[in-house]
Amino acid sequence: MAMKESVRVCAINFDQKKFHSFDEFKQKIEYFLQAAADYQCDFILFPEFVTMPLLSIDGQRLSPAQSLSRLSDYTQAYLDLMQEGAKKFHLNIIAGTHLIPNAQGKMQNIAFICLRDGSVHQQAKIHPTPSEVEVWGVVGGDTLPVIQTDCGVIGVQVCYDSEFPELTRHQIDQGAKIIFVPYSTDTRHGHLRVRHCCQARTIENQCYFVLSGNIGNLPQVHNMDINYAQSCVLTPCDFPFARDGVAADTETNIEMVAIADLSLTALDQARQSGTVRNLKDRRSDLYSVNWKGQ
Repeated sequence: MAMKESVRVCAINFDQKKFHSFDEFKQKIEYFLQAAADYQCDFILFPEFVTMPLLSIDGQRLSPAQSLSRLSDYTQAYLDLMQEGAKKFHLNIIAGTHLIPNAQGKMQNIAFICLRDGSVHQQAKIHPTPSEVEVWGVVGGDTLPVIQTDCGVIGVQVCYDSEFPELTRHQIDQGAKIIFVPYSTDTRHGHLRVRHCCQARTIENQCYFVLSGNIGNLPQVHNMDINYAQSCVLTPCDFPFARDGVAADTETNIEMVAIADLSLTALDQARQSGTVRNLKDRRSDLYSVNWKGQ
């Protein structure tokens, strides 16, 4: 399969607000899908916990256990919406994350990836945050594969996972050139932890990162009462790329999108003959990543 030289990506600053029905949620999702399609994007990225506004439909504050049960009622409708949207709008959709139980009945934070060829992939969050463990009982996944798309190999890391450099190196070693990070943070501190770590990963691994976060508030939903985000598209810091290593970003805490074109050719050239060549210059005789997951 011939890969595209340039890939257009879209990241959403997604407003977490009350909905009155699933159809209203669907209309909002399809609005962004249509916008990305109109701008001929190859990928669109939704944030972590994108389905949490569905808990506002009933208009009452649910306990964590009740919330998880209620979210499960929407799982199939959410997946159908994203999978059908990928085909309808001819987009590769990184569909944010949704809480679902694994085979052992333990809750996991799963990113769903719906490609425009009809295939669906999953990536569990490897490192749940302390609040996810305490509030939702989330357990981490143990696999971190890459995904072959019609625009090359990509990786997906969920929020906190981007703060562990071993994970990016593992995906880069599998051939990834673009890493998508759906994230959710409540404060500027949390947002900057994710952003600064992702920016560092672009330099260390000579790759692109795309981030999508939540804004707004859901006062009656546990762990989602306030949100802070500035979604962005990050590049390495070298001559072929954006001056400050930022190809595009949104305004802080305003619902909007960031769209950028990413050159895979420029990435390959930088890896081979850039000002610095982090991947080529690794001392693999001294250190390496030894992934022990399944």
